[in-house]
Amino acid sequence: MSIPTTPHRPGLPFFVYGTLRPGEANHDLFLRGRTLREEPARLRGAVLYDGPGYPYAVEEPEGGGTVAGDLVTALPGEYARLLAELDRLEEYTPGDPRNLYERVVREVTVGDGGSSRAWVYVAAPVVAARLRAGGKLVDGGDWLAHR
Repeated sequence: MSIPTTPHRPGLPFFVYGTLRPGEANHDLFLRGRTLREEPARLRGAVLYDGPGYPYAVEEPEGGGTVAGDLVTALPGEYARLLAELDRLEEYTPGDPRNLYERVVREVTVGDGGSSRAWVYVAAPVVAARLRAGGKLVDGGDWLAHR
């Protein structure tokens, strides 16, 4: 799914829940100075699993769980390049069965109680199945509190 952008109309914001959150290493590498806004947010209907130095959000069809994170809105002139860089970081290629993550559009709740559609990198189906079978859940769904 492609979201059209122009220099005056950015695409969807990103919901980040792991190493891209403020204070984490990938935030500094990829997002510092390239965002218009960053605000606390929550993704409902998912749980968080501990990965090898980074987390995986796994969607739960039954709707259980909430993942804590931040809603990040890119500066309009940075959006297209940032989207491509985050896809590379997350090793996401549309349609590739070897993906670790899938980039999907989901509704997230922001700090003021409102909601926003956002890009979210969730565990790809094969990874999600492996985590459900034997992964370690992050209590409370908050990577920063877990670390």
